[in-house]
Amino acid sequence: MRERISCETKQAMRDKARERLSTLRLIGAAIKDRDIAARSDGNFDGVSDTEILSVLAKMIKQRVDSVKVYEEAGRLELAEKERAEISVIEDFLPKQLNEDEVRAAVQKAITDTGAASIRDMGKVMGALKASYAGQMDFGKAGGEVKELLG
Repeated sequence: MRERISCETKQAMRDKARERLSTLRLIGAAIKDRDIAARSDGNFDGVSDTEILSVLAKMIKQRVDSVKVYEEAGRLELAEKERAEISVIEDFLPKQLNEDEVRAAVQKAITDTGAASIRDMGKVMGALKASYAGQMDFGKAGGEVKELLG
C-alpha cells in the first residue's frame, strides 16, 4: 500500500497534477503521523495496510463532514475541493460494500461471534472492523447490528 501511494505521488509530480499531488501528500502525512504514534507504542515497523485503510477511511469521513458544512455555509468551491480529495483517497480503498453485502457481513459476524444481545455489539463491530476495514461505513453497520441484535 505504501509503495502504491509513493508511486502515485511520483506520477502526480511528473504529470504536474497539483490537486492530486496535494491530496497524496496529505495521505502520506497522515500515514507518517500514524507511524510515529505506533513507534511510541514500540512498533518500529510502521503501521500495517489494514491500519492504512482505516486512516484513509477516517480521511474520507472527515471530508464528507466538511462537504456538508461547506454546502450549508454556501461555500460550494470548498465543497467541490473536498469532493475531489475524496475521489483521490477512494482510489486506494477496496470496493465499498453495498447495503445487501453489509447486511450479509453483519449477519455473518453475529453468527461467527455468537452474539446474542446488544451487549455483544462490541464483539461484532470488532470482527467487522478486522475483516472489512475500508470497505464499509461502520456507522451504518453499527445501526444494522443494533437492528439485528435489538
